[in-house]
Amino acid sequence: MAESEPGGEIARSELRASYDDRDRVVELLRVSAGDGRLTAEELDERLELAMTARTYGELARLVADLPAQGSVASPAVAPQAKEVARIDCRSGHVQRVDRWVVPQRMDVKVTSGHVKLDFTEAVITQPSLKLDIDVRSGHVRLVTKPGIVVDADDVAIRSGHVRVRAPWGSDVPVQLRIEVTGKVGSGHFLAGPRHRTFWEWLTRKPKPYAIAPR
Repeated sequence: MAESEPGGEIARSELRASYDDRDRVVELLRVSAGDGRLTAEELDERLELAMTARTYGELARLVADLPAQGSVASPAVAPQAKEVARIDCRSGHVQRVDRWVVPQRMDVKVTSGHVKLDFTEAVITQPSLKLDIDVRSGHVRLVTKPGIVVDADDVAIRSGHVRVRAPWGSDVPVQLRIEVTGKVGSGHFLAGPRHRTFWEWLTRKPKPYAIAPR
């Protein structure tokens, strides 16, 4: 478990690295080897470590003795998560997509519209999110990825429904646990990975999720 700084925030070096972060470090290592800064043995060793690194700190150590390492493996400014974010959707659509910063808590009220929270590229700075929902009609959808766990056992259901799909397997380290509370009237609460593309469906590629136990 990553250690936290005072106030409960995760230290910058302990933030989880993305595929792009690893790719940038791999490219720097290869360029450095081509410039003669690393031997073939050193390159092989560091490439293996880079491909399995989980945090910014692990990546930063691999390029600490190379030029321009600071811009590759360490974020210039640590993202700050809001304590509370509120969404009140009475009609229409509300989305949180791309690199939005996940707050510590969210209150989502939906009267007749649709709310989509996409976590696939979201900036996650804490291990949990408390999500309180009030869905009278319409729906709330969470788009997840490996390492994100959704717990909706405490949601009260009237005439609507709640469905949670867990992406991939349980062997992926948990990056974010979303604890969902509240109620669903005649609407829907859905959580799971993205839907297959038309090509994936046409080629009968298996769905990348399994129904989570309830």
